[in-house]
Amino acid sequence: MAVKFSIEGVEGLPEIVRGHDLAALIVDAVDLADGDILVITSKIVSKAEGRFVQAVDREQAITDETVRVVATRVFDGGITRIVENRQGIIGAAAGVDASNAPDGTVLLLPVDPDASARALATGIRALTGAAVGVILSDTLGRPWREGQTDIAIGAAGVHVFEDLRGSTDAAGKPLAVTMPCVADELAGAAELVKGKSSGVPVAVVRGLGRFVGDLDLPGARSIQRPADRDLFRIGADEAYNEGYRDGFDESQAEGPLDSA
Repeated sequence: MAVKFSIEGVEGLPEIVRGHDLAALIVDAVDLADGDILVITSKIVSKAEGRFVQAVDREQAITDETVRVVATRVFDGGITRIVENRQGIIGAAAGVDASNAPDGTVLLLPVDPDASARALATGIRALTGAAVGVILSDTLGRPWREGQTDIAIGAAGVHVFEDLRGSTDAAGKPLAVTMPCVADELAGAAELVKGKSSGVPVAVVRGLGRFVGDLDLPGARSIQRPADRDLFRIGADEAYNEGYRDGFDESQAEGPLDSA
């Protein structure tokens, strides 16, 4: 039986500023029911939490938010830094972004997106009595693929994975590793109705209540691949240079070659 669901942008929200009660504003803007999933652009959470700095401090902000450099590339307009930020997300500029930010400022990601999602889900559930899930989304590029898509950087009350391991496919073959990342799929789909310039930062997904659960479910941080299973910890050029240095150091330690 085919699954049907809908995604609708939530209109009527005001321009979000520091201190706004997002849960109350969202509840005022849309009727919610058990099983609904809200996909919320992380930028409005950052605005409500006051997570912005002056634009002139952007480069320093990227440095401050970085815990590990993955790759850097120089181009005509400056330098691109792909890094792992304090939230565990790997992307350009540590998530520091000027788009849809107040004039003269840049926005940082929420300090703890899962905690922010949990606070929103808790508040919305308290105001409505409805068991809803919350996903915070942000836009990232992907290795080996052009363009960007939205992914989940925070989640609460939502099963971020659909674990199909141990089940079978339509032909009866066992599924050994299949584990769709539902949270990322919903974040990307919701962006189709939110857009980047429409002023619609929230979408509500209906018809997928089977993915809604308790607020203590693992959040989006659990989507990040552990370091011991990450086959691409650094960029290709960085890996080459590191290998070259290691090889050179090893050859120096062994001493000069005997030419006799």
